[in-house]
Amino acid sequence: MTTLYISHPECIRHDMGQGHPESPMRLQRIDRAVQQALAGQLQFLQAPEVSREALLRVHPEAYLQDLDVLSPNHGHAYVDADVALNRYSLAAARRAAGAAIEATCQVLSGAVDNAFCAVRPPGHHAERGSAMGFCVYNNVALAVEQALLDETVERVAVLDFDVHHGNGTVEAFQDRPEVLVCSSFQHPFYPDRFVHIDRPNIVNTPLPAGTRGDQFRLAVERDWLPALQQHQPQIIFVSAGFDAHRDDPLGQLLLDESDFSWVSQLIMDAAQRYAGGRWVATLEGGYNLDALSRSVVAQLRVMSAEAASTIR
Repeated sequence: MTTLYISHPECIRHDMGQGHPESPMRLQRIDRAVQQALAGQLQFLQAPEVSREALLRVHPEAYLQDLDVLSPNHGHAYVDADVALNRYSLAAARRAAGAAIEATCQVLSGAVDNAFCAVRPPGHHAERGSAMGFCVYNNVALAVEQALLDETVERVAVLDFDVHHGNGTVEAFQDRPEVLVCSSFQHPFYPDRFVHIDRPNIVNTPLPAGTRGDQFRLAVERDWLPALQQHQPQIIFVSAGFDAHRDDPLGQLLLDESDFSWVSQLIMDAAQRYAGGRWVATLEGGYNLDALSRSVVAQLRVMSAEAASTIR
């Protein structure tokens, strides 16, 4: 497989303050681990900036203008209790969104088989008009909208395995039957939005605190595989949240790297079966730096493997 690793140094300059768990060190540790473990197996690309036109496919102009006004020349400005901007934050967010869109274009063009976007700020909590949960723009939603512009793409799936529910992605596509959204998450837990929504294209998999890897695997197989078989997506997007790791300070799920390898293989198999192998993952949560970097490498090992197994 040909796997694209797309990032940008600007994403490291976004900083929400000393002690904040969503820190620049997340990407620094990921980049170091990837270079040490997989440098010869990946294609590397710096992310372009997203265009205003592309942002408007998901976020209204009023929201974008509010962010522009809030962006500080020095210090921090708070968009939400959990989202602070420094002078570089919107530039970083534009690169994060641009990475997801560029990765989609690269995969759809056939230049690469799949792609991983090592970016921050993350995106899956950002609703159309609201920043929340460390997120500014909804990167994966912007990527989905890009894919749907392609005349060969009619059906898309988003698979989200973060410890927190992908509320922003659900909000964006709750009334879009061409987009299947499957989200596994700890419950009850932040953000507690769109958890009980009843839509045929929204598959929520709430997991109680203390859920082990074997229980996570059974739940994902039970909920996601039938939905994928019915939907038959032509490209798959992944909100890759590694804060479900047992060592993460912000959650109480008990997954480890083997579980992230397993779910990555499940996604790889589904992409091979339905989508010509095409999938794009973008980084969401993960706040224990050691666990995060190991987990990203585990996923990338699956993505860059020569062949995928068959879904059982």
